[in-house]
Amino acid sequence: MKKAFLLLFTITLIAIMAACNSSSNTESSSGSTTEEPKTETKAAVEDKDTLTIVWYPNESGADLKDARDEIAAEIEKATGKEVKHQTTTDYLIAIETLVNGNADLAFMGAQGYIEANIKNNNIQPLVVPSGASGTLDDAVYYSWLSVKKGNEEEYMSGSDFTIDNIVGKRFSFVSNSSTSGFRVPSAGIVSHFSQMEEHKDLTPDDLLEGGTNNFFSEVLYGGSHQGTLVNLLADRADIVSICDSCVNNYIELVSGEENRAGSVYRVLDDATEPFNTMPGEEFVLISVTPVLNAPFVVNQDNVSAELIEQLVSAFTSDDMANNEKVFVPKDSELKGLFSKSADERFVKVEDAWFDPIRELSK
Repeated sequence: MKKAFLLLFTITLIAIMAACNSSSNTESSSGSTTEEPKTETKAAVEDKDTLTIVWYPNESGADLKDARDEIAAEIEKATGKEVKHQTTTDYLIAIETLVNGNADLAFMGAQGYIEANIKNNNIQPLVVPSGASGTLDDAVYYSWLSVKKGNEEEYMSGSDFTIDNIVGKRFSFVSNSSTSGFRVPSAGIVSHFSQMEEHKDLTPDDLLEGGTNNFFSEVLYGGSHQGTLVNLLADRADIVSICDSCVNNYIELVSGEENRAGSVYRVLDDATEPFNTMPGEEFVLISVTPVLNAPFVVNQDNVSAELIEQLVSAFTSDDMANNEKVFVPKDSELKGLFSKSADERFVKVEDAWFDPIRELSK
């Protein structure tokens, strides 16, 4: 992606994040927010003895079972409720399971949360993992556009990487309900190409399918970030959109800086499924964009206000933040959902914080 566009897109996203964070902090200190759930709805809820968490495909693998169980254990300790997991193989199944009340909690991307909230306003965010500062200010991960090692020169203009040549390629998204695997990269592609006369009317919908007269020659959906990266490494796609945190357990940095265009990553020799047959395979980042961290969310139709307070306290506690099976130190051999480099922890978040992603959908 051209430097000017990427810089503008990044600055705009972070500026909106900062504004939302400032607004959220102000509202919290005053004790009133426009997003406060309706009192009568929460008061009418009778809590169950069991809480069910539904997980996206990215977090449903057997290799992350211990991480899921550790989060459940912290919740059980704080609330006295038994926690059950519902793993899935499809984004939409996870979203609908939460919306319909067949699950009480979920960990999902910002786009998935927004879709769930539209369908049921009682789906509300609880917390997000912070950035290294321990606050919302740097609570971002990264969306990568990646190509297989050896093909990166097709996406260079001089010494810079560009997405000018992605037209007509085979592209793999994760799911059209994925934030970093569709919503953010598709918005970036549209913003980049709509400045060109031949693509001035391009919309995200034009990227959903491939074929003759379409923007891409073929469009695939990996179903998870892991599955999408497999599409690239198995030569089923020329370019893929994936996020760093979803595949970090399976790869290592070979050259360059983390989350920078031009950096090269390789699959670990001892990577678990679905990469166990691809040790040493390499890919290159051609575009990197920051994305708002994914929230844990709750269905207020199922969970009372009192229990929601207990859940927030459990997530934001020092016990949770210092649990090395939840926030895994970088030098640890454990496979986890969240990493710890400094002061990472869960922090409470309000609905308005996700407005930058809502704006991308308009």
